[in-house]
Amino acid sequence: MIDGTAGVSGRRDADEALLDNPEALAEHDPGGMLRHTASAGAQVRESAALAAEANLAVLADDGRPRAVVIAGIGTAGRTGDVLATVAGPRCPVPIIGHRSAGVPGWVGAADVVIAVSASGRSPEALGAAEAAHRRGARLVAVGAPDSQLQSIAEQARAPFIPVPRRAPARASLWALTVPVLLAARSLGLVKVNEADLAETAARLDADADRCRSAAESFVNPAKSLALGLAGSIPIVWGSSPLATVAARRFGDTLSANARYPVVTGALGEAGRGRVGLLDGVFGGLAEGERDIFADPAEDDGEGTRLRLVLLRDGGLNAEDDTDEPFAVEERRADAVQTLAERRGVRCDVVTAEGGSALERLASLIAVPDFASIYLALAHGLDPMAVPAITEMKELSNQ
Repeated sequence: MIDGTAGVSGRRDADEALLDNPEALAEHDPGGMLRHTASAGAQVRESAALAAEANLAVLADDGRPRAVVIAGIGTAGRTGDVLATVAGPRCPVPIIGHRSAGVPGWVGAADVVIAVSASGRSPEALGAAEAAHRRGARLVAVGAPDSQLQSIAEQARAPFIPVPRRAPARASLWALTVPVLLAARSLGLVKVNEADLAETAARLDADADRCRSAAESFVNPAKSLALGLAGSIPIVWGSSPLATVAARRFGDTLSANARYPVVTGALGEAGRGRVGLLDGVFGGLAEGERDIFADPAEDDGEGTRLRLVLLRDGGLNAEDDTDEPFAVEERRADAVQTLAERRGVRCDVVTAEGGSALERLASLIAVPDFASIYLALAHGLDPMAVPAITEMKELSNQ
């Protein structure tokens, strides 16, 4: 173990053996991030029940809105990305994420604002809720019970869905997302039924079981992914809009939990420029110097290299009503895998499964979520406590 500046401690090289020692994992995860992440399925069920108790039907009284604004930052902001991709390209109104205080200048009585904050006190969500109330927009608030956000919602006589604060926001994605989806369903903008929610929760439960700390690395997909990423610069690309949301989510968790720099985005966009990273000094140029017969486990560790993670969606079927044909996405994903292979850049592939957009998204998020935590633990980092985040807040609020 080494100690860095500002009290940061950990190890530069990943300890692979630690990942197959459940007792050591528990010791290095005092805040229980593995446990919180394993609760994703329960979060879906609990949030659906809490949303059912809120008076979301009132949202439909004034008809279809002109636009829906999802106001929040960090994981709360990601809920807007999830809503937009589950609603799909044929959604009758624009769904717009807003990640700063207040709301866009055009928001008025014809619009709906959904303010999301796990703590119920983020300035972005509070500012948006207050602005929506002043302008006469329909408001929905999602956040911690007995919080400032709930107070604003009550003053505006707006629906409020309480999300019990049991984990850090980044481990509460599903608790925050389900109320947003159900609010949009009340507005007639998204088709998410109870069967979709139940199947998504079951998928998250099954993946949590596969990724449990007691499962050894050779059968645990999250541990295997973490070990493959160790010491690399990860590039995470999604083959479709849905997979791109999962890719950006993986970037969030790799940065916050494991403190890894990461490049994320849509594979289609990457093909217009960023795919050139595979040729660069961390890609093909570095890999060209590697002994192709060497055992990867005995790599001397000299030089940081890229590691590609490709999240493949493919859609429910080839006739999906999407902006881009299924076959185009598949050919592009095949192409980038071939490019990586030719350059010696190692590639991990996670493929979506499930019968609905929501379940497929969950299947692309669950294993990477766990992988980010195992990668942190392998480096001796506490995935719960991120000193830089705390210091950033303190310095910004002085």
